[in-house]
Amino acid sequence: MENEILLKEAVKKAAKEFGIEATDRDVVIENSRDPSHGDYATNFAMRYAKKLGKTGPEFATELSDKINEPIIEKIEVLGPGFINFFLAKASLSSVISKILEQGIDYGKGLDKHYKVNVEFVSANPTGDLHLGHTRIAAIGDCICRLYEKAGYEVTREFYVNDCGNQVEHLGHSLYLRYRELFGESIVLGDDDYHGSDLIDIAKALKEEYGDKFLNGKEEDHKAFFIRYGIDTELKKLRKDLSDFGVRFDVFSYESDVRKKELDKTIEFLKPYTYVLDGATYLKTSDYLDDKDRPIIKSNGLCTYFLPDIAYHYDKLSRGYDLLVDVLGADHHGYINRMKSALVMKGYSKDVLEVELVQVVKTIRGGEEVKMSKRTGKAITHRDIVSEVGKDAVRYFFVERASTSHLDFDYDLAMSKTKDNPVYYAQYAHARCISVLGLGSDIPLDPLGENLGLESETSILKQLADFPSIIESAAKSRSPYKIALYIQKLSGLIHGYYAAVRIIDRLDKKTTGGRLALIKACSIVLESALDLLGVSSPEHM
Repeated sequence: MENEILLKEAVKKAAKEFGIEATDRDVVIENSRDPSHGDYATNFAMRYAKKLGKTGPEFATELSDKINEPIIEKIEVLGPGFINFFLAKASLSSVISKILEQGIDYGKGLDKHYKVNVEFVSANPTGDLHLGHTRIAAIGDCICRLYEKAGYEVTREFYVNDCGNQVEHLGHSLYLRYRELFGESIVLGDDDYHGSDLIDIAKALKEEYGDKFLNGKEEDHKAFFIRYGIDTELKKLRKDLSDFGVRFDVFSYESDVRKKELDKTIEFLKPYTYVLDGATYLKTSDYLDDKDRPIIKSNGLCTYFLPDIAYHYDKLSRGYDLLVDVLGADHHGYINRMKSALVMKGYSKDVLEVELVQVVKTIRGGEEVKMSKRTGKAITHRDIVSEVGKDAVRYFFVERASTSHLDFDYDLAMSKTKDNPVYYAQYAHARCISVLGLGSDIPLDPLGENLGLESETSILKQLADFPSIIESAAKSRSPYKIALYIQKLSGLIHGYYAAVRIIDRLDKKTTGGRLALIKACSIVLESALDLLGVSSPEHM
């Protein structure tokens, strides 16, 4: 267990002697900002002193006397009741041998026997991915990587909306483009798809099937053109996402949900519905929603909400402990109505968590840009990844909380300076590999017995914090916390490289410890970058 967890357990155990049953959430352990105040600190005593009728310093002193943990060398009480921990040198340096032994598995949590389904992107298969999809893809994939690293069992799922007006228009537009290739004059409606990608699909269709579909009415070929268009567009989406480092375990189709789940969902929901003006409403306002929602229109057709309910029922029937939906910010009103439908089924409202992802604005030369230089049309996922590169796009798109708007700066993302956070982090890793190459003839000293510089202690504490950062980021589904961690570790590495003579052939014992520290840094940095789907180059 890392130092932070050991200190938490020690504080919790000591608190019991005062009748306080503290949880992990109650005990906050933080890195000390000033090295003279120790390695870690907690404000626990200040928060509970008043309940015991004591002053902060009084309770902090009494509590610290009860704290017993071998990794602690000294405890000090400061100010209004802060408890500062000074760790034994060996406890800090021991993290090096642990990292070198565990390698890329350092920080991996124990199996939690907890199954999580994460559904994300789920773009309509009617055209190219846009930048909103790009950010959702990056955040959703990072959430999955964090869950897996923390010990959860994760399923990545893509929901294919292959029903409704949009795919009807897709099939109709493709049919018209197909006939156009045989010399017919066509007119696309306002709701049809005017993109050039459908022309390319129509050409492939003509090459494969010739004039087979010129005979008969459009209605005779409607289902084929819809399916051909969906399958082709979906194949393109899957490739774009794969090139972005995003994979899925399951592709579920709305058409299958409607066929297999809709009738039994309607039957189950009957006691929770009423009819008004010919439409069927679900009594979601009896639960968590602000108003009731229609599930069947007055014309007998279902709203989009009904198959979504059936889909979530189906997912939960597969044995997941938690469903996570990663959606655009415009889905805010969707959350409580879906949670209400799940509560009707007997599930806890907490069985579904929804991550809302804010929009992306692209900046170049200090000004907003909306059009691609290459195509003259709206910037697509493929445009930005091909121009900027997967690593930079993934890093920039997750380095802020999903609830924050993102201004993506093309110029910064493509720069090779310390101001570019992904370049700064990758260069730190390459620098580690370079140093290790230069000192490859000197044996590593995993014990790090001669590591005593303040900069070395700071790095050791940062490395020791990695497991708890993973756990925290996974539980809160916050990839940006890993980006913050990466930036801090990278800064410590660069500062250490600039200030310290790492390789000293006249002092191989100290050099061996420093090289072991650098090796540990390279392993953790690679692991952290991988959690964001970003590569760790050895040369830059």
